[in-house]
Amino acid sequence: MTVKVKIPTQLRQLVGGEKEIEIEKAANVREILDNLGGQHPGLIERIVDENGEIRRFVNLYVGDEDVRFLQGLDTPVEPDQTVSILPAVAGG
Repeated sequence: MTVKVKIPTQLRQLVGGEKEIEIEKAANVREILDNLGGQHPGLIERIVDENGEIRRFVNLYVGDEDVRFLQGLDTPVEPDQTVSILPAVAGG
């Protein structure tokens, strides 16, 4: 039972160019990030700040739901769900 994590283009250099990574045995988004950080040094610092909060210009989704509107990093994940890391887009 795995969870798929979609990696945006901007972070792929930190994960060996992978578009998607499978994580086994993660109960919530925080555990997924801990697992990713153990496998890919430097990645997590781009997603969460020094206080362990999601960076302002990064969005995390479980399925189609933004975790900021759920339980944040404690949002549970089910086997076979997809977690997407998306950089926020700004400009005009």
